[in-house]
Amino acid sequence: MIKEHGEEERPSYIVASFLQLKGYRIIPVRPSGPDILGEKAYPNILEVPFDIDIVDIFRKPEAVLEIVKEAIEKKAKVIWMQEGVINEEAAEIAQKAGLKVIMDKCMKKEHQKIFGN
Repeated sequence: MIKEHGEEERPSYIVASFLQLKGYRIIPVRPSGPDILGEKAYPNILEVPFDIDIVDIFRKPEAVLEIVKEAIEKKAKVIWMQEGVINEEAAEIAQKAGLKVIMDKCMKKEHQKIFGN
């Protein structure tokens, strides 16, 4: 596994590693960059060669709409926008396409609320 300097402190890395420890398969999608947590990174959602259940978004709100469009095309089931990521237009488009949408919530924190540590 290759890590960028300071990556372990990034919220996306912390949440992904937590979920991976809980048994979830985490597939990193990054326009450029190394593999993460032992998983191959893909440049976009459409290049992931298998089904995707949840698209967990750690991007600026203005980047969300393009991600949602890819998730719809890929037939993902859920769009999850992390804390501070709010894009009402993207949420509405995802919902109209039949995806469930969670916005401005941390997946790690929500998992801990439901299942504990």
